[in-house]
Amino acid sequence: MIRLASPRGAASVGRGGLRHLSKSRLFNPSSSLATRTFSDAKEEPPKGIPYSKLTVGVPKERFPLEKRVAATPESVSKLTKPGFSVMIEKGAGLSSHFSDAEYEAAGAKVVEAEEVWKGSDVVMKLRPPTPEETTQLGDKTIISFVYPAQNKELVQQLQDQKATAFAMDCIPRTLSRGQTYDALSSQANITGYRAVVEASNEFGRFFAGQMTAAGKVPPAKVLVVGTGVAGLAAIQTAKNMGAIVRAFDVRPVTKEQVEAMGGQFLEVDFQEDGSASGGYAKEMSKEWHAAAAKMLSKQCEEVDIVITTAAIPGRKAPLMITKDMVAKMKSGSVTVDLAAETGGNVGTTVKDEKIVTDNGVTCLGYTDLASRLPTTSSSLYSNNISKFLLSMGPQTTKVKDYMYIDHEDGAVRGMLTVEKGELMWPAPLPPPPAAPAKKEEKAVEPEVIDYRAPYVQGAKQAGYLGASVLGMGCISPDPAFSAMFTTFALSNIIGVQVVLGVSHALHSPLMAVTNAISGTTALGGLHLLAHSESAGVTTLAALATTLSTVNIVGGFIVTKKMLDMFKRPDDPPEYYHLYGIPAAGSMAFYTAGSMSGHVPEIDSAAATLSGLLCIGGIGGLSSQTTARLGAASGQAGVALGVASTL
Repeated sequence: MIRLASPRGAASVGRGGLRHLSKSRLFNPSSSLATRTFSDAKEEPPKGIPYSKLTVGVPKERFPLEKRVAATPESVSKLTKPGFSVMIEKGAGLSSHFSDAEYEAAGAKVVEAEEVWKGSDVVMKLRPPTPEETTQLGDKTIISFVYPAQNKELVQQLQDQKATAFAMDCIPRTLSRGQTYDALSSQANITGYRAVVEASNEFGRFFAGQMTAAGKVPPAKVLVVGTGVAGLAAIQTAKNMGAIVRAFDVRPVTKEQVEAMGGQFLEVDFQEDGSASGGYAKEMSKEWHAAAAKMLSKQCEEVDIVITTAAIPGRKAPLMITKDMVAKMKSGSVTVDLAAETGGNVGTTVKDEKIVTDNGVTCLGYTDLASRLPTTSSSLYSNNISKFLLSMGPQTTKVKDYMYIDHEDGAVRGMLTVEKGELMWPAPLPPPPAAPAKKEEKAVEPEVIDYRAPYVQGAKQAGYLGASVLGMGCISPDPAFSAMFTTFALSNIIGVQVVLGVSHALHSPLMAVTNAISGTTALGGLHLLAHSESAGVTTLAALATTLSTVNIVGGFIVTKKMLDMFKRPDDPPEYYHLYGIPAAGSMAFYTAGSMSGHVPEIDSAAATLSGLLCIGGIGGLSSQTTARLGAASGQAGVALGVASTL
């Protein structure tokens, strides 16, 4: 037998070549064992039992349809390396595709079933032990799923035998490092994935929609009820396969996770939060169930596949999809009930069976979905359980290679169900956080606001502006300079005001439009081409004109593409091309007037109109409703500017 050291007592070790260690021999530095081991040290020996004195046993799972195993060759090597001896039952890993030879190569000893239970100090299992297996366990230690709330007779038997048991299903899920040992989540992830695979196998269409020469195939519509780990895995898998996914959960906080995976979160027209402690769901009110039933009934008429994962710890699974809802589903539809083992969420579910209803709906009630991927599920579970075993002691004592049941370790205390026959479940709740110390309230002196200061500052700025403008008038050499300065000042004021009015969402199209308008530097290139008498100047002018033209054309093309990104499928049709009629008319009017020679000032008017259109192009980006009109205005302004230059 083995009795592992704990804060309340000693450790005694037996069987498998281990000697009985009394409290004095484990913890008394003057004992012969301590003297031999710590002869050169005066400090206390490490708490617990060295791995070299412990044997871990892994029996074969005998639960119906179970193919998983609690240890893989990889996890065995991680246990034998620090000193554990490992015994595994012959053929325990064959259903998970792990041979006995692989276990032996990893350092395990392959033995018969009786020897595993008889010679082990710690037994690692997956399914809760049967009464017969518990009897074989005696007063040793077992780590496995236990489900103490449901298996009270098992817990009582463990107590009567003075055994020690750790429940892998009782890991505190709010403990950050507990995620490493969270076997419920690792197995639920596989279950959710496999549920979609099973549904696709029974469903008579593609999950993804297709458009082919032979016809159009609509995408499958999948409803996932319950968005825990299994539900989210089902959503991700179905979405990756191309289906339209809808999801529903009593916990509104899961909405963001569903939408992040591309699913649509369904909400009930009744306000009630189903979130409970530890991330689980609580039982809802009758009023909420009535509102949820109405919504789910409508969804069942529309969707092709329903996958349910709703569960309440320690309680029968809630009925979410009634027989009447299944009767409304289309022929060829599929339901997959992941809660079949605890009563089922679907009214037509038969545990571990596949049935087809009168209206042609296939209902799957398989409870071995994780076992249908035995290699992966065994690998993940063995990582969970072996890492937990290796953390028991070193995590808190900081002494390697010693196993110690430390009640100060949140993970160990949370999973400890029975210790030497004493019921330890449920673990005590952590103490509430200490109330923050009250701060001494100091008398707040009223803030003195100087209402005069901003006016003084504004008056100073106005004075600086007036003096600067009049100073420019004093140093102006001629009327042409004054006119140019006036144009420069007004254009800056107008430009700043127009740009400030642009919506933040349209800043990228704004950059493209201003880039296009700035391409009017092509006008200078055209002027030089017309009057140049030097080959070098002509070459530079041609290059400037070409690059500016690329700027103009490219800027407006990019602007159009960016604005197209804001278009929605249900937006009304647009006819901005009609603005090309007045633009062409203005161009023709200007061309005729300019060529007649009777209206010399029409060139100045054309330049003014071009400027107004360019400013209007930027101003149009102040909102999405006028952005496309602004782009058209900018194009017309640049075109008129080029025409007037030519």
